[in-house]
Amino acid sequence: MADFERLQQLYAAGTLPWDHNDPPPEVVTEAAVWPLGRALDLGTGLGRAALHLARLGWQVDGVDFIPEAVAEATRRAQAAGLAARVSFHQSTVTRLDFLTGAYDLAVDVGCAHGLNATELTAYHAQLKRLLRGGARYLLFAHLNDAVADADAQRWLNEPLLYRIFADGFTLERVEYGETTVQNNPTWRSAWFWWRRDDTTA
Repeated sequence: MADFERLQQLYAAGTLPWDHNDPPPEVVTEAAVWPLGRALDLGTGLGRAALHLARLGWQVDGVDFIPEAVAEATRRAQAAGLAARVSFHQSTVTRLDFLTGAYDLAVDVGCAHGLNATELTAYHAQLKRLLRGGARYLLFAHLNDAVADADAQRWLNEPLLYRIFADGFTLERVEYGETTVQNNPTWRSAWFWWRRDDTTA
């Protein structure tokens, strides 16, 4: 609830460090070569990844639990003439039963790293259900420091991510880095390229 209230205040104030026209370069680069299909943008925010994919010809569903984010993303889709290609839904990413597969791509730019272990397990179950065999899942996350004490574990626990996603997904690539947002401390971060295992085997 604290995260919900904090994010809602940011949207209400219009002080959003992620309010950019384009998604991160990793999404832009990969989307340019992926075959078109159905895409799912998890934690869509203002819809920058979803709108970019829709412009390329993808059919996209974006999900966010902040009503102000969904309203603004929907407005931007309509203004861009993309309302027929992208739909935005207000929901947590752990409860996606209103969506039906199969999706060819899932993108998460900074949502899953706010989930606890129980929530991450539910999130994984939804992705496993919704993604077709061979689908791609691109994740950006801030990572916990391996030597930090338990009270400092704010972000994603990387070993936990690997344990949960060992069921039904193959990790193809990881790129580590650091991220600084406004005046906050620098955080460890990474991009993860996953592929949904073949569901027909």
